[in-house]
Formats: sequence, structure tokens, C-alpha cells
Amino acid sequence: MVRSLLVIPLLAAALGGIWLARGAQQRWRDLRAAETYELAGDRLPMLVRAAGAMVCGVCVTALTVLTTLGAFGGLGRDVQAPDRAEPVVDAGSAGAGSGAGAGGGTGAGTAARPQQAAPPVAAESAAAAGAGAGAGAAPVAPAAVGAAGAVGAAGPAAAPAVASRFDSVGHPGGGELLQSAVLGPDGHPRNVRVWLPPQYAKEPNTHFPVVVMHAAAPQKTADAEVPDVFEGIGSALQTGRTRPFILVAPEAPNGTAHPCELVAAAPAAVADDATLRGTIAASFRTLPPGPASWGALGVDGGAPCAAAAGLSRPDLYGAAAAVSGRYDAIALTQTGAEAPAGSSAKLLLAAAKADSAGLDAARKLQSALKAGPGAAAKADVRISDNVQDFTPDRERLRLVRQAAQFLAEALAKPS
Repeated sequence: MVRSLLVIPLLAAALGGIWLARGAQQRWRDLRAAETYELAGDRLPMLVRAAGAMVCGVCVTALTVLTTLGAFGGLGRDVQAPDRAEPVVDAGSAGAGSGAGAGGGTGAGTAARPQQAAPPVAAESAAAAGAGAGAGAAPVAPAAVGAAGAVGAAGPAAAPAVASRFDSVGHPGGGELLQSAVLGPDGHPRNVRVWLPPQYAKEPNTHFPVVVMHAAAPQKTADAEVPDVFEGIGSALQTGRTRPFILVAPEAPNGTAHPCELVAAAPAAVADDATLRGTIAASFRTLPPGPASWGALGVDGGAPCAAAAGLSRPDLYGAAAAVSGRYDAIALTQTGAEAPAGSSAKLLLAAAKADSAGLDAARKLQSALKAGPGAAAKADVRISDNVQDFTPDRERLRLVRQAAQFLAEALAKPS
């Protein structure tokens, strides 16, 4: 809306500049003609018109730049942030470093670190962790404490609760998209994007389940491969077909051209490791990590990743949805067979009615799992094959809605 309003003065300045420039040129010609016949001429009108044309030119340039960059708001929250946000800081280690100087300076040093306004839990967690060694520390939010405990129980080693600054990079699907850089298992920062549903801002005391969206290409987040996924989930929320959840899109692990194959071969290589889960739980109002409140989603190339994550880690993901994927049935069956005992996977394999190859791959995987050994045979696998629409893009939106509905129904309600 603002850009369209800028076009009006831009056109007015351009037309005015052209008119003044032509007037100055005509006056200059008259002066040259007067000099030829040794007549006196007034230079003031020409100079006034030339100066006016220059002012209009400056205005046109400025308005063009502002229109291009999206002035008066486009430079604010809707503009894309840099590819790499600042790395996550372990709140515990930050507090220890500050505590070496003085007990009172510990909390002040940590509190001085700017925090994203959207998730207030992050600021509270970071301040409490930094001031843990001194008196007068702010209490840690209950959500962060519970989430940290759940993370420790889910893995062999408990990951410390960390809080990261997530910067807003857009508002797709009616929600808010944020980005940060979180340290990965290799110690290097990786991009992580978090989509908050509209209800997150409207219900400040509510904690939400989490769905992790897996990417197919290394060093990319899933929303870069499927940018319209937020619109699909947002439309499902608007129509009341699904309950709200937080969508987390971590950067796929590097070192292999096919991260999905890596996840199938080594379930510990899932993109949302203990550090990331602790960061998300400490930075946002989430339900504690675990099968009751965390799910997995993959679309197109990321579908095998989501299937592998759900089959290999039913102790972490309560449900997984794979949309329009192509699957290695043998490898995924072996992955499902080696899943931890005591829990069974819930998996949705969705493909459009016209996607015969995708439906064939889904049915083969379903049959292989059913006939597989161990935990693979216990997996609850459903197939969705009833979506059809005018274009593949519209079909994908409807498939994403189905996946969102399946995941929301399988996970705990926001509370």
C-alpha cells in the first residue's frame, strides 16, 4: 500500500522535472539567438527553471530508491534479514564468564544482551541463566524449566537450556517468521527459522506443540525449498481445520548431498538435535519436547527426511507427515526396525491423486513396513490419495493442509 502511494509523487516529480527542463532548454535557445543579433536577454527565468528541474531530479531519485526498498515500513519488519543471524550464546557459559569478574555484574552483563520482543521467555531464561551464580536472579520461566528437563530425558546427555535472539524476517501465512543462527553439533552456526502462528501473539499464556520441517538440500532450510508451506498451514488455521503449532525449519546437515539418506542411516543425525530443541524450548512458549508435543513434516524432497525421522525416533516425534515424496522402502524399513522399543511411529504419506509415482512409492513403503521386522511392523502408516486440483501448486497447498491437520490431531493441544 505504501509503495503504491509513493508512485504518485514520483510521477508528479518526474513530469514536473521534464516540463521545467524543457522550459530551461527553450530559454537557453532564446538567449543564444539573442546573442547572435546582439540583443540583451534575461538569464534568470532559465536559471530558475534549470534549478527546479534539478530539484525534481533529486526527488525522483530519492522516491525511486524508497519505492524500491519499500520505505516507511518495508525497511522494518517485513524486509528479509541477513542470511546469517548472530550465533546462539550458551546462557550458562555466558553467566560463568561474567561471574569471573563480580557477582553483581553477572546479571547486568547478560541482561544487556538484546532479545527479540516476540518470545518473552527467551529474555527471562537468558537473564536467569546468566545470574545463576549471584543473588537477586530473575526466576526461570516454568516452560523453559520443564522443556529443559524433557530434553535431558529424551537423550543420553542433558543439553543446557539456551536462549537465542530470533529476528523477525516476515509475516507469511498470517503468522510471524523469525530467524537465528544456532550452534550445530559440529560447533558451527546454522540457520534456523521459526514460524509462529497468529495465535502465539493473541494468547500470551499459551504453550504450543512444535512441528519440525525437514529440508532436502544441505545448508538450506525447508521454507526456502517450499516457500508456500506457511500459506498452506495458515489457510488451514483460518478455516479451523487444524490447531495451531509452531513450525521450526532448521538448516539441513552438511557433509552429504542427500541429508535424508543420512537421517535414515544414522537417526542421531536429525536436524533438531538436543541443542536445537533446548534453544527452541527456552526461546519460545512450547510444550516440553517429546512424542506428545513434537512432530515432523517434509514436503517434496524433504518427505523422506520426515519419514525417516518419524520412523527412527518415535520416542521424540509423536507423528510425522511426508508429502509428495519418493521413498527407499528397504532403507526406511530397516530404520523403522531399529527404532527404540516402547513406542510406535505414526506416519502419514500424502500424495495428489494424479501423482501416480508418489502414491506407488507410498504404498510400497506401507507394505514394506507392515511386513518388516521389529518396531517397523508396529508403525501406524496412513496414505492420503484423494487430493486433486487444477494446478500442482494448489494440490500441494491442499496436501500441506492435510498434513497440518494430521499432525495437530496427533499432538497435544496448545495449553
